[in-house]
Amino acid sequence: QVQLVESGGGLVQAGGSLRLSCAASGRTFSNRAMGWFRQAPGKEREFVAAISWSGGSTSYTDSVKGRFTISRDNAKNTVYLQMNSLKPEDTAVYYCAVDRIPLRSEVVVSAYEYPYWGQGTQVTVSS
Repeated sequence: QVQLVESGGGLVQAGGSLRLSCAASGRTFSNRAMGWFRQAPGKEREFVAAISWSGGSTSYTDSVKGRFTISRDNAKNTVYLQMNSLKPEDTAVYYCAVDRIPLRSEVVVSAYEYPYWGQGTQVTVSS
């Protein structure tokens, strides 16, 4: 049974930092890209960041570029999202996900390409 467990969310003041983690179990995902998405109340789920299976390629949505950093540790089957200079508009439930295609050469941003999802972790940024 595939399981993705996010952690590290919480309440932080604007300008603060959080580090999200997503641990995968049940199978190894070291040969698949992994991504982070978020969903704010009343809004659709949106792409935040993704990292290729090797870690050599990353992609970010424009609103987080320069503030968020995605990384992975394949030995631990874990992906991270370091979030700095947080803003109230970053408030959302953050989900990690795993790409459906192994060894994909490019990083994809569509949620439809990620069939495996965690349960989400709440991030709240106060002003």
